[in-house]
Amino acid sequence: MSRSYWDTGQNFKQPDTASLQRNARQTVKKEKAKGKVLEPVVIRGRKIVTTWWGTAWCENLEKYVDYENRLERGKRYVRTGAVVDLKIQKGKVLARVQGRRKTPYKVQILISPLSEDRCQEAIQKCAHKIENLDRLLKGDFPEELKELFTGERGLFPRPQEISFQCSCPDWALLCKHVAAALYGIGNRFDENPGLFFELRGIDVGRFVDITMENRIKSMLENVDRPSRRIIASEDWAGLFGV
Repeated sequence: MSRSYWDTGQNFKQPDTASLQRNARQTVKKEKAKGKVLEPVVIRGRKIVTTWWGTAWCENLEKYVDYENRLERGKRYVRTGAVVDLKIQKGKVLARVQGRRKTPYKVQILISPLSEDRCQEAIQKCAHKIENLDRLLKGDFPEELKELFTGERGLFPRPQEISFQCSCPDWALLCKHVAAALYGIGNRFDENPGLFFELRGIDVGRFVDITMENRIKSMLENVDRPSRRIIASEDWAGLFGV
């Protein structure tokens, strides 16, 4: 049978789990011998994410991205331990993801800076809801505040605010290596929710401090205003039948 022009002779069959794990172990061993420290994504248990922060990140990702097949492959890769290194910095994520070849592919994910007005809007909405830093990082806050992070104008990045690239030969906009790194970010948020604020360029401590300052300022401004919930003394008798 004649060969097609489009037939490059390359076989892009998906590597099996054993091959991915073997290549990952060799990469870690090689980098360690060079004195380099990798930060692999380690999935413990069946779920990639378990906390509110990690789950919200992954759900936000799946809500916007219409690459079901790529996302499923990404889940397989991250569960296998193929994400041998993942570092979250202000506005970007650098990762190395193991694939068919022994040298891992380099993934870079860029997140656009958060606008000042969206950050200020978040602070105002949090003013009477967030009591302390610990509660914020645990995701233990009112249901309405969750929309603040995951809604259309929330703090989680929108599709147009995310760009990525991978050194693999896959021409797809979202390859499985990028997908694995994106899920790896969710796993990192499970371990340290503060990394979400690092990624978005927000000083979480300052965020909470300003929120509390605004809350106290608002309380002081209204200290001399009588509350509608205060019952006038002349109404007590009628209310209690005395």
